[in-house]
Amino acid sequence: MRILAKDLAAAAAGGAAAPVEMCGWVHRLRDMGGLRFLILRDRSGLAQLVLEGEADLPLESAVRVTGTPCLNEKAPGGAELRVSGIECLSRAAGELPFQVNGDIAKVGLEAILDQRALSLRSPKIRSIFRVQATIIEAFAAYLRSEDFTEIKTSKLVASGTEGGTELFRVEYFDRFVYLAQSPQLYKQIMVASGLERVFEIAPAYRAEKHDTPRHLNEYVSLDVEMGFIDSEEDLIALERGLLAHIFEAVASRNEADCAVWNQAAPRPEEAEKAPLIPYAEALEIANAEAKKAGGARIFDINPEAERRVCEWAGRERGSALVFVNEFPRRYRPFYTYPKGEGPGASTMSFDALYRGLEITTGGRRQHDYEALRAVLPRFGLREESLAGYLAVFKYGAPPHGGFAIGLERLTQKILGLANVKEASLFPRDRKRTEP
Repeated sequence: MRILAKDLAAAAAGGAAAPVEMCGWVHRLRDMGGLRFLILRDRSGLAQLVLEGEADLPLESAVRVTGTPCLNEKAPGGAELRVSGIECLSRAAGELPFQVNGDIAKVGLEAILDQRALSLRSPKIRSIFRVQATIIEAFAAYLRSEDFTEIKTSKLVASGTEGGTELFRVEYFDRFVYLAQSPQLYKQIMVASGLERVFEIAPAYRAEKHDTPRHLNEYVSLDVEMGFIDSEEDLIALERGLLAHIFEAVASRNEADCAVWNQAAPRPEEAEKAPLIPYAEALEIANAEAKKAGGARIFDINPEAERRVCEWAGRERGSALVFVNEFPRRYRPFYTYPKGEGPGASTMSFDALYRGLEITTGGRRQHDYEALRAVLPRFGLREESLAGYLAVFKYGAPPHGGFAIGLERLTQKILGLANVKEASLFPRDRKRTEP
């Protein structure tokens, strides 16, 4: 019978007479004078194995082991395996670029990403993606419970709805197309089709020439769109419940993974009591916080403002999550639903800021065909270049809106990671396209 490391103590406590089999990698090997202790690593964790005699097994070799489970309170998990047979399935090279069983914090990020196939064996690094898997599962489960339908949309598009300066161009037979910045057009089509409520979990692409700890050129977007809303506050109410569900799932399943990064698991009440602050008020708060710290004046909700507003909310409202709405029209795309007219008008849009970083952008969309046509010249856009987008609204689209959560950014802030690239399995930026 094959067992996992996490099941070794239960097998030992059950007094199993028959040998069991375990498979995994050689994580650590210690010679104690006649006895050798091998720490085996598998997908569930670590287990201590006791061997007699020689063991010519380089670290990270893949092995199959048979033996008898025994209780031992000094062993990891309170049990060990007394080995009767061991088979090396794949022998690792003798010299590793860095020690998988060592302190990964002492290894630079570039080395970690250059040696991704090896660094992902680190239990600490793998904990990032266990948390991420929980986020994805909880995101989908909550939305399904709210009668949303999951969709999958094309990532090759003829043009972008948010302009062409941040698009990756791709050769496509006898012409060029682009990698999608977001699935927004398709989400809106599906809302107007009669599905009304849709979501997607998929990559998105931004050809932004950034090289910062908060940017990726390919990231996973958790997208939501729903019809028959009145304002952005309907979307904010949905995201409160959604994030509370995600936080609860992470707290119940990944407390140990959070602890590895010296972080407390997020609490559902953070989402439930997160303040909703209009843009102008949020800017005032950011400037008041900056003034107390001797900082310079802040003129928009930039990264420094995001950090200061979240610090204020954590101190004053007991939540490091903040919703900021009513962004000025000049900061939002042409399709954002306006509140009033003129250059000073605000919009039915919002951002969610969490632990000092924007994790969500969203809002109600303009659904009126003629209103959309009329606004295009103000944004320097031509009707002909957006014919495909405008066609969605010709035949009766309902009032609707949506938002997108950056999966890697949410993971980064839950675990307190220094760089968003750490939360991407195979990050893509201006310099990195491998592995």
